[in-house]
Amino acid sequence: MDKEFLELVFVPLGLLVFLMYHVWLVSTILRNPLRTVIGLNAESRHQWVLTMMSDPLKNGVLAVQTIRNNIMASTLLATTAITLSSLIGIFASGSWGSDDTAFLTYSGSSVKRISITICFLVAFLCNVQSIRYYCHVSFLITAPTLRDKREYMEYIAKTLNRGSHSWSIGLRAFYLSFPLFLWIYGPIPMFACCCLTSLILYFLDTTAKITREFHSNSFKKERETDDADNSDYYPLPDNNLSQNQGVDHV
Repeated sequence: MDKEFLELVFVPLGLLVFLMYHVWLVSTILRNPLRTVIGLNAESRHQWVLTMMSDPLKNGVLAVQTIRNNIMASTLLATTAITLSSLIGIFASGSWGSDDTAFLTYSGSSVKRISITICFLVAFLCNVQSIRYYCHVSFLITAPTLRDKREYMEYIAKTLNRGSHSWSIGLRAFYLSFPLFLWIYGPIPMFACCCLTSLILYFLDTTAKITREFHSNSFKKERETDDADNSDYYPLPDNNLSQNQGVDHV
């Protein structure tokens, strides 16, 4: 009864701590993205796409190699996730034996194994989705015909960020697997791991003030450069010329 009581208290409490931290993280990304590493990386990828597509013939090889590295990282995580989930499934089927109703007797251990398996399957699906987005970007980013079309460049940047967000969600599923693994040894280690993981993720996800200022200044310079380039294509009207035209008209 004491062990069941501890599991009923500490396991939901640990998951609640992990969930509340990620709710705070998502709200911070939406309200103040430069305060988080995810928001800074999204803005950096946006600027990177615009830079690469400013001259696709010159930067095409670099862009494809960079995206290929991301595809390899997602492939590694997807392979690891599906391998671990398969091993857990083999171990669970071997422990249950030939009796299909044996898992009903050991409901506690079965819930733990199913939770870990679902966690790795979510990581696998998110990483596969990330590979899908990266493959789309690798074709679109090297298209010379999209060089001066701002709307298409914005779409490619959003597609790249979607692939990175899918990769981040898959990585979060790996982080969640650590408390679920420790749940096998008891609810207290699982709760402690949830709190420790959330604390570590806080320092990994948030940025320092000097980092925010550095990125903000670099983004402002990039935007000023883009505005100057656009003004070359679309020059601003001369005020003196417009005034003279108005006088002649009168």
